[in-house]
Order: sequence, then structure tokens, then C-alpha cells
Amino acid sequence: MANLAVNEQILMPFTIDTKPVIEKYLAKLDVDLSDYTFAANYIWLANSSGFYAIINKCFCLFVMSGGELTMLLPPLGKKKYITDAIVKCFEIMNENNSSPYYARIDYVQESMIDEFLQSTDEAGNIFEMLEHYLVEKKLVDYIYQVDALIELRGNSYHTKRTEINKFKKSYPDHIVEELDTHKHHDEIVNLFNKWVADRVKYMPKEEAEVFLEGIHQERHAIKHMLKNYTKLNLIGIVLYINGELKGFTVGERINNDTATVIIEKTDFEVLGCAQFIFREFSKMLKEHYDVTYINVGDDMGFENLKKVKMSYRPFKLVPKYTIYQK
Repeated sequence: MANLAVNEQILMPFTIDTKPVIEKYLAKLDVDLSDYTFAANYIWLANSSGFYAIINKCFCLFVMSGGELTMLLPPLGKKKYITDAIVKCFEIMNENNSSPYYARIDYVQESMIDEFLQSTDEAGNIFEMLEHYLVEKKLVDYIYQVDALIELRGNSYHTKRTEINKFKKSYPDHIVEELDTHKHHDEIVNLFNKWVADRVKYMPKEEAEVFLEGIHQERHAIKHMLKNYTKLNLIGIVLYINGELKGFTVGERINNDTATVIIEKTDFEVLGCAQFIFREFSKMLKEHYDVTYINVGDDMGFENLKKVKMSYRPFKLVPKYTIYQK
């Protein structure tokens, strides 16, 4: 993929070779959102064109969709450089896009918004910016204490324990293995296809259309993940029942205290399968990374997914914001 020139600004392709570049900036941030890793962005850009540039000493990640540029993350850098970088990024998007309506910055962490509002030294610049831009709260990430997910103690987790015990009793010969992309590739793709068919079958009609719109992207993301699994430094497990792969899950570290589950899929018709593999992977994440928390991402606006994630009693909900032009 070639560079993209917007006026005098050169945007470079966001490829696997960008990993050490963005991670240098990510390492300096205090953030536990699931979107703030190289792998998460690289995987989900599998079916899109990603570009980046260092603007005002900040790493700026853009995505081209339908000829229009948006940003997948806010500028990553020191606080004193971010405001000017945001203004410059909107100028770049406006120069490329057919309308200012399309320009936006997604997945902005709350601490950045707080810094804008609480700043004193640069108050003039910040309030001037807020006259022209709209900050809108979007989804939240669900973060749990890893020990709570492993131990499942107390009445609030009674149903989870029951489901796991029934699963183990019904499938005593189940096998958990570390994910091997060469060995498990085709079976993972097949399970994902079955999962899609089952979800559509049981999903409320009002959610099905939106769900199907994202399936094409998720299918590419999984294939991209499998192709680059080792280079992305991911870890994962698969679950077999009677010789058939019935579940897989993949994750990574966000920071010293928090790991994240990037993708988890199980056979919808095997009761207790999802609860079992989630607990087993929680054990693996704690052992491998020695983390205190696990972030399982947002609910994508699906009410059923929200209920499932709330049922695990999150330790905290971390909001994500989008910045638009007024």
C-alpha cells in the first residue's frame, strides 16, 4: 500500500512494521481501554486502509473508508502537544473528505477529555477548540478483577458456577489447548461461520441487520489475526469436545495491570461452553501476564451482550468518546 498525500502531509501505511512505532507512544500512556493496542487496531483494519503520521510529536492513526478519512484513536503523545495535533488532524481530514461531516476522532479516553476541561495554562486554546468541536460519550469498556472471574465466589456468581459445573459434568472428556494457528486455523474459521448462523437464528430482528453489517469485518479480522498471530504476540486457547473445536479465545496485554480479550467465540448450542472457556482463559491471562484486571471490550450497542457482560459484575466501566466538528 502506497503513502497517502493530503496537501503537504504524508500519511504512511499502517502495516505490521508499524508495531514498534505506535507501541513507543502507547507505552507512555496510562490507559486501560481495549482499543489502545497495536494488535486491536491492526486486526480490525484487515478490511480497511489504515494510515499514520507523526504530527506535532504525536502518533496519529487514520482509517480510509469510502474515500473519507477518520481517526481510530486520538493523537498519542504528551498532553502539551495533543490539542494542536487534534486541530491539525481535523484539517487533514477536512482537506481529504468530501464534507466536514465525515471527520471524527473515535475511542478518545476520558482522561484526555478531563485534561481538556481542567486545564488552566492552555484554557484559552481548549475552550476555543470546544467552540468548534463536539465531544460525545459513546460505549464503555467492561473491566473485571481477574480473581473474581477465576474464583466466581458469592451469590452473584451462583449461576456462572452452576453453568460451568453442568458443562464439566456433561462433557467430562473436554480438552483445552493453547491456540496453534497452523493446527486450528480451519476449525476456528468453521466455528465462526457456525456462530454467525446460530446468532442470527436466535437474535432479535431489530438487532440482526446491524449485526450482519459487522460480520464481514469481523470475519476478515479473525483471518488477519490468525495470519499474524505470532507477530502480534497474542495468546489464546481452544476448547475441544469429542474431537470437535467448540470454542476459541484470544487476548493480549494492554498495560502492566490489565489484559484484554480481543475475540471469543463458542458454539452457541453447547450450554456452559462460553462460561467455561472464559474462566479458563482468565486463568491463562493472569498466569501469563500477572495482571490484576481483564478488559473484555465494549458491547457494541447490543443489549444482549450488555446483559452478559454486566452479569459478570464489572469492577468498573470505562467510557469512550468521539470528537466531532460542530
